Amino acid sequence: MRGVFTLLIACTSLAGCASRPDSPPMKDTTTVDATEACKQWAIAIHGGAGTISRDGSPTRRDAAIQGLTAALELGREMLQNGVPAIEVVEAVVVSLEDDPSFNAGKGAVFTEQGTHELDASIMNGATRQTGAVAAVRTIRNPIVLARLVMTDTPHVLIAADGAETFADETDVERVPNEYFDTEHRRDALERVLAGREASDDSPERPNPRGGSTVGCVAVDSQGRLAAATSTGGMTAKRWGRIGDSPIVGAGNWADERVAVSGTGTGEEFIRWGVARDVAALVEYRGLSLADAAIEVVDRKLRPGDGGVICVDHTGSIAMVFNSTGMYRGAANADGLFKVAIWDEPVPAPE
Repeated sequence: MRGVFTLLIACTSLAGCASRPDSPPMKDTTTVDATEACKQWAIAIHGGAGTISRDGSPTRRDAAIQGLTAALELGREMLQNGVPAIEVVEAVVVSLEDDPSFNAGKGAVFTEQGTHELDASIMNGATRQTGAVAAVRTIRNPIVLARLVMTDTPHVLIAADGAETFADETDVERVPNEYFDTEHRRDALERVLAGREASDDSPERPNPRGGSTVGCVAVDSQGRLAAATSTGGMTAKRWGRIGDSPIVGAGNWADERVAVSGTGTGEEFIRWGVARDVAALVEYRGLSLADAAIEVVDRKLRPGDGGVICVDHTGSIAMVFNSTGMYRGAANADGLFKVAIWDEPVPAPE
């Protein structure tokens, strides 16, 4: 069975998609459709959505594309070799956490205090098992600790000092908080703090400006689904703020039908239960994967709030966002291999 690849530039070209009056055209909706009778492996990844300028640093853009390409190649190889989806999404997110191009792991953004607090979650759609950690400070790969919460505890979400104490009982790799430092994230912190001072510290809308949260969703050749999401949060975040990435049903979800990972304004993803809502529209209203993702992103989220990547049990893929761009990639058993930021795929740098 050969999947059908469709690139839809405007949301209005899809039947049943009614955009909000203030919503801009969808910058990109990419779907790969598969029939119910055919189960094939498929994978989608993201490295964050937000205001991603085409005039930004080509060096940093190329580095991000290289990181996405390497992570997607890793996931493709594992799925080709029959590795279960839950193992694949963890390994791919570890790869992205180790890449300083993204706001997860090594490249995590700074808090207002100049430190790092990281969040992650993982979910096995075949069993509904899930694990998450929030506000961890010394875990090199938070997604690995989230997996251990899932497998080695009766809990779903462990945060802050409790998560650090749990990590003491495991063999996860620990690093000093300074390990996560990068120069461009420190520059971003200084810009945000300067902006707060100039605006007299007035209330601000969280903005996923090139947020770079990472995620992976996959279905293996047995039809098993899994999702994983990891982030450093929001630049200059205060008071132990936690976004959607470790919240099951908000920034991450997998069941027997659909796997979803989100990226963007975490507060809005939590308010709307974005990841679970996409799955519920498929389950209860019988929408296609792409139509479900578009309905949530375009009708419920505000313009610029971000996007989602999704796969279903047949191998269909949807990647939808309402921001300027979204670092993303997808591959499947039919030979699809795509990496993109804006409307069109981009070649991997030489």
